[in-house]
Amino acid sequence: MDKLNKILKNVVIFLVVFLAINYLFNSCQNKEEELILNSGNVLFTTTDTEYSKVQKVTAKIANNTDQNIVIPNECPGEPFNVYKKENNGWTQKISEPELNCESATDITVEPGKEVKIAYGNWNHALFSEMGLFRIEFETEINGEVQTLTTNEFLVVKEGMIKQLWHGIFYRPIYNALIFLTSVMPQNDLGLAIILLTLIIRTILLVPSQKAMKSQKKMQEIQPRLEEIKKKYKGDQQKIAMETMAIWKDAKVNPMGSCLPILLQFPFLIALFYVVKGGLNPDNAYLLYSQYSSFTLHDISVNFFGILDLTKANMYVLPIIVGGLQFTQMKLTMAKKAKKKKDGEKKSEMAMATGTMTYIMPIMIAVFTASLPAGVGIYWGTSTTYAIIQQFVVNKSKSKSKSTTTETKVRVIKPSRK
Repeated sequence: MDKLNKILKNVVIFLVVFLAINYLFNSCQNKEEELILNSGNVLFTTTDTEYSKVQKVTAKIANNTDQNIVIPNECPGEPFNVYKKENNGWTQKISEPELNCESATDITVEPGKEVKIAYGNWNHALFSEMGLFRIEFETEINGEVQTLTTNEFLVVKEGMIKQLWHGIFYRPIYNALIFLTSVMPQNDLGLAIILLTLIIRTILLVPSQKAMKSQKKMQEIQPRLEEIKKKYKGDQQKIAMETMAIWKDAKVNPMGSCLPILLQFPFLIALFYVVKGGLNPDNAYLLYSQYSSFTLHDISVNFFGILDLTKANMYVLPIIVGGLQFTQMKLTMAKKAKKKKDGEKKSEMAMATGTMTYIMPIMIAVFTASLPAGVGIYWGTSTTYAIIQQFVVNKSKSKSKSTTTETKVRVIKPSRK
C-alpha cells in the first residue's frame, strides 16, 4: 500500500505538471501557428466534425496565399455565417447577445498563418439544437470575392457524464454566484466570488480536514517507514508486512488523504470554471427561472475600483497568489522539515515534494497572470482558507502529541516505585 500511495502521489504530480505545461502552451501562443499547405489556397474548416451541445464550436482559417485575409468585426453578431440544415435546405442562424464590443477589432490572418475562432459568446444560441451545420465566410482573395465554406458538422446531445457535471456541479454553483452577486452592494462580482469560495470551502471542510490530518499522520510515521526499508532492504514481503503493522499501530489509512481530496475536486473545478466564464451572456440559459430577469450588465466587475476582474492582471495579483500557494505548501511540509537532521539524506519522494514546493507556486502565478483577475481572486481566497485550515491542523497535532507525551510520563513514574 505504501508503494500504491507513492504511485498515486506521483501520478497526481505528473498530471498537474502535464496539464500545466499543456495549458500554458495553448494559452500563451498567439493563437496563430505556422502552416504549410500543398496548394496556394485558403483552408476553412472546423476543428471537429462532431460537437456535443455543450462543446465550443471552433472554426479554423489557414491562409496559404500571399495576401492578408481580414475577418471583419461583426460584434455583437457572431463571426461568419452559420447555417443549419432544415427541410432539405440551409437556414441561417443569427445571434446578437449583449456584449461589450469596445475592444473588439478585425482579425487579420497573415500569409502562411492559421487562426482559430471559437464561438464562445454565441455557442448555445447558435448550436443548442441538434442537427447538421456548416459555416460560410465571404472574403476577397487575389482581387476576387469568394465564399469559403467549412465542412459539414454534427451537433449531438451531450453524454451522461456531461449532463451530470452540468446538473450537479456547474449549474448550481453558477446560479449561486449570480445570486450572491445580485445581493452584493453594487452587484460587486469580486465580493461574490470571495463569499462563494468561502461557502464552498466550508461545505468541503470535513473531507478536506480529514485529508490534512491523514497527511500529517503519514508524515509523522514516515521516518519509521524509512527505517523499515533500510532494515529489510530487498525483502519486499517483510517491508510490506512491517509497513502494514506500522499503519495499524498508528491508525493510519494511506488512502485517507487521497479519497477526501478526490471528493473535493468536482466542486472546486466547477467553481473554477464558473468564475472563469461566469459573465458570458451565452450562459444565461443555465440560470434558474427566479434569476432569469437578472441582467449580467448590472454586475460590477471593477473590484475596489482598481482591478478589472474580466481582464488578466500581469504582476501584482500573480505574485500574491503565488506567495500564498508557497506559504500553504511550506505549512504542509513544516512538520516533516523540522524532523530532518542536517546530515540526513532525503528520500527521493521528499526531494520530489520539496521541488514541487517551489515549482507549483510559480505555475500557479503564471496561470493567474494568463487568466481573468476574477480567477485569481478565487484562487487567492481558496488558498488563504487552506492556509488557515492547515495552520489549525498543525497546531492541533502539536498539542495532541504534547498531551500524549505528558500522559506517558505520568504512567511511567508510578511504575518505578
